[in-house]
Amino acid sequence: MAKVYFTKEITPESLIKMYEAVCVSLKGNVALKLHSGEEGNQNFLRPDFMKKLQEKLEATVVETNTAYQPSSRQFTDDHRKLLDKHGWSKYYDVDILDEEGDNEILFPSGKRIQKTIVGTHLKNYDSALVLAHFKGHPAGGYGGALKQLSIGFASRSGKAFIHSGGVTTDANECWNYFGNQTEFLESMADAATAVHKKFEGNIVYINVMKNMSVDCDCCANAEDPCLKDVGILASTDPVAIDRASLDLIINGSDEGKAHFMERVTSRNGEYTIDCAAALGAGSKEYELIEI
Repeated sequence: MAKVYFTKEITPESLIKMYEAVCVSLKGNVALKLHSGEEGNQNFLRPDFMKKLQEKLEATVVETNTAYQPSSRQFTDDHRKLLDKHGWSKYYDVDILDEEGDNEILFPSGKRIQKTIVGTHLKNYDSALVLAHFKGHPAGGYGGALKQLSIGFASRSGKAFIHSGGVTTDANECWNYFGNQTEFLESMADAATAVHKKFEGNIVYINVMKNMSVDCDCCANAEDPCLKDVGILASTDPVAIDRASLDLIINGSDEGKAHFMERVTSRNGEYTIDCAAALGAGSKEYELIEI
């Protein structure tokens, strides 16, 4: 049974406390993967929030270019301008992983795709902390650790590959093939498991349950949050932490949970968790340990 640590306190200090709770010391060059927010989005976690954690780990904040259109994050030059506008450049020298091209992580056991495509810079990192802003998502139903592992680490080409169910790596063409929800969710689980196994033993997951809209931080015109802030979770298991995050909403009394869970269920979002568990990325059975 996986261990998932939980605190109701949402502060920069509690991020460190939750990282320390999992008792994994990330070694070497550490990638701190997060979502820096689309232009116009009001819900993304602000850059000062994770500064103390980044300093403790001596980590490099990493991001990737997007495949969806329109976006201010499709191409590196525009992406860097937005990183500066959102305040990230004030605190960090952000590494855009696919700035210089793509690499493949092969995953022969994938249910839908047998590889994921990431940026060439990922090879420079020995370990990773996946800092996910837990919220809804217009395509995947919800966004958490598994989404950051799959879409988050994927290069622009890799995002096209996942969204099209493995048909194309062309970001201009992939939306012509985006329509089979089952294939998309299975591809996300495949890609997530591939990245998890690449770093297995040297990766930690933190989900921040704050500013939870039904929409992702990739949405320029996102709904305002429909749920009250819940807290922060940490684990070495991406399946368990996402399952626990959803369970906190499902079992809670927040009046906004029906609206949030409608987004999740209408996209069959929990299927991603099921697929990732079946692939060996983690366990749906967990012990929630409140700190």
